[in-house]
Amino acid sequence: MYEKKIAFAYYRELGAALLVYIVMLTASVKYGRLMDEGLLRTFVLGSPMLGFCLMIWVIVRQFKRVDEFVRKETLETLALAAAITAGLSFTYGFLETAGYPRLSMFTIWPVMGGAWGLLTCVRRWMNR
Repeated sequence: MYEKKIAFAYYRELGAALLVYIVMLTASVKYGRLMDEGLLRTFVLGSPMLGFCLMIWVIVRQFKRVDEFVRKETLETLALAAAITAGLSFTYGFLETAGYPRLSMFTIWPVMGGAWGLLTCVRRWMNR
């Protein structure tokens, strides 16, 4: 029962933080690009990081709520996802020298998030 309660709280908090991120990202793209260069424009374009920081805070809170086994499993999965992301980005760096198009740094997080999600699903399936 406790696990369901904290999972529900986590998803609710993470969803709210993600909503803040999406709203701020949309506003920064819509309005920030049109602004004159300066401190205010820099602040507006960087404002989605507030939502991102909220997501980190929610994840840290969840880590404090779960037991040691879940914490260990999650950290191992995250470490594997980071290693996969590092390997893929390093490999693509070599491919860029061979003429492949340059990719934005914005591609790194979706790769890491995708690897984290995929590994989580695989590990849950294997631990059934």
